[in-house]
Amino acid sequence: MAYERSESTGTDDGADTTSLALKILIAGGFGVGKTTLVGAVSEIRPLRTEETLSRAGELVDDTGGVDQKTTTTVAMDFGRITIRSGLSLYLFGTPGQDRFWFLWDELSQGALGAVVLADTRRLEDCFPAVDYFEHRKIPFVVAVNCFTGARAYGAAEVSRALDLDRGTPVVLCDARDRDSGKEVLIRVVEYAGRMHTARLLDTVG
Repeated sequence: MAYERSESTGTDDGADTTSLALKILIAGGFGVGKTTLVGAVSEIRPLRTEETLSRAGELVDDTGGVDQKTTTTVAMDFGRITIRSGLSLYLFGTPGQDRFWFLWDELSQGALGAVVLADTRRLEDCFPAVDYFEHRKIPFVVAVNCFTGARAYGAAEVSRALDLDRGTPVVLCDARDRDSGKEVLIRVVEYAGRMHTARLLDTVG
């Protein structure tokens, strides 16, 4: 069951409206832009758990292709965005390094769906996230973060390279841009909604 929080609020004309909050994970490899995406779209000041990269971390963190990165998420990022009246998303950015994977099971509890951010220069870095969500049957969208200078690939090419299940959406985005990030989130909500509805119908049938 996807996490949701509903609450009724009164309006000026006396009618009640129901607010719905859904949990979405933002995952992907180290340095792919998860913290950037959460910060770009969040309407509240995002909660971040970043620490400065240390010499010890250099032995276990692959910084190839992201040499200028100086910090890393050690627990999670958290933000919130209102998609439309009555519908808000709680965003949980996961840590990218293998040594923090023990946190993923906790963060994924009750999630409606997920965004897997991908960098075409290091596409293999998002394989673990793709496998994680596929095995746990959590609907996800792959969002290719279009870094300046990176070779451009189409959605179909990325889908083939990642060997995604048929129908898994692949979209192009700029994690720094609020509107671009919001479109990704709308896409994952729509896709996850269709997947959950289909599974419910299967159980009824």
